[in-house]
Amino acid sequence: MDLAGGSSAARLPARVLRAIEAQRARSDILTVWVQAAIIAILATLYIVAPSTSPVDLIYRPAPWAIGIYAAFTALRMRLAYAGRVTPPLRAASVIVDMALLTVTIWGFHIEYGQPAAFYLKAPTFAYFFIFIALRTLSFSPAYVLLAGGAAVLGWLALLLYALDAPGGMALITHNYVEYMTAARILIGGEVDKMVSLILVSLLLALAVLRSRQLLEQAAAMQASTAQMTRYFSPEVAAQLISADELLKPGQGEAREAAAMFIDLRGFTRLASHLSPKELLALVGEFQHLAVPIIQRHHGAIITYLGDGIMVTFGAVRSTDTYAADALRCVEALVDGVGRWLVESCARGNCAPEVGIGLDAGTVICGTIGEEGKLEYAVLGEPVNHAAKLQAHTRKANVPALTTRFTLETARAQGYADARCRALPGQQQVGGIDAPLELVAIA
Repeated sequence: MDLAGGSSAARLPARVLRAIEAQRARSDILTVWVQAAIIAILATLYIVAPSTSPVDLIYRPAPWAIGIYAAFTALRMRLAYAGRVTPPLRAASVIVDMALLTVTIWGFHIEYGQPAAFYLKAPTFAYFFIFIALRTLSFSPAYVLLAGGAAVLGWLALLLYALDAPGGMALITHNYVEYMTAARILIGGEVDKMVSLILVSLLLALAVLRSRQLLEQAAAMQASTAQMTRYFSPEVAAQLISADELLKPGQGEAREAAAMFIDLRGFTRLASHLSPKELLALVGEFQHLAVPIIQRHHGAIITYLGDGIMVTFGAVRSTDTYAADALRCVEALVDGVGRWLVESCARGNCAPEVGIGLDAGTVICGTIGEEGKLEYAVLGEPVNHAAKLQAHTRKANVPALTTRFTLETARAQGYADARCRALPGQQQVGGIDAPLELVAIA
């Protein structure tokens, strides 16, 4: 474990470490404002507290300590807002906190004209605990332990100074009443204070260690969630993230939904004479066109199939307009692909045509695979039909095909089918046993 991070820092991905550092940077700003508040409190208490020191006293330690501390805090605040607080500066800040607090307490016997033992009963001792607790904001138990160690050394220095002062040894007592009512020194009482500083530091360091582990887990989970939304559609990612328990193979549910397959025609032929870079650029251009249209019509992308896309409507997130949304999406895709073809041909590099197959009905949504490799899948007859209809678009010489059942379902959901044309009779589609009543979307 080091001052800058934690024992597991080396095992964390860089993106998680960046998230933790961002939290620490915000904590640096919060810490310095707490320090500024402590300065204001100490300064106020010093000003309003009556002093019994001689009026001609030249050296007053408390104002000097508070002033130096204020200057150091102002510098640290500037660096915190600039994001330039380094681990050595954080450690130095801990030492400065305790050193200046120790000097402030030490100066009490001068300010009040009392023996050095007088300051051992100063209520300002409690500020040691405040400064130790302040270091919990650093997310590093090492800073808490450093603060506790510095506090113990500071108080030990004050005790030794009081004993070494003229007549200091004569002030030692074993009578608690004398200790509480006079400027006497109870060694056991001072040891108790140092032990309490040590115990509080250890407990807070343990709490910070556990908090840091939770922070690392949360940062890792947040980073994983961000990565998940890049590999899954927002709807699928939300389904996986919001699950009360980890999804297991075989878990799923039946829903009324629509399935759609979109595919670039002649992609295999193109792949034979395009470079890998050109081929991927073409696929990326097509996806850049299609994905916003799909999302705008409430479709959920289940998977990318190389040059194709599998989409569902109402499967991942239930909706009462799944068929109508799907057919409106098909219309928008047909229009978008038509413009893409015109623009690409004008550039002298015609893009391939696109085939779209769509069907609606009851599907099963759930998790498939083994525990080590799971996938969120949508299964059922509509999915199988949609894939086969997409392949049949080339034979039917139309950009998109669906079934009459899907069209009727969409009409019931408010879809206006001005661009749909029923194909004559019942059509035999490869891979489907029974003939289907097909509808083309122009």
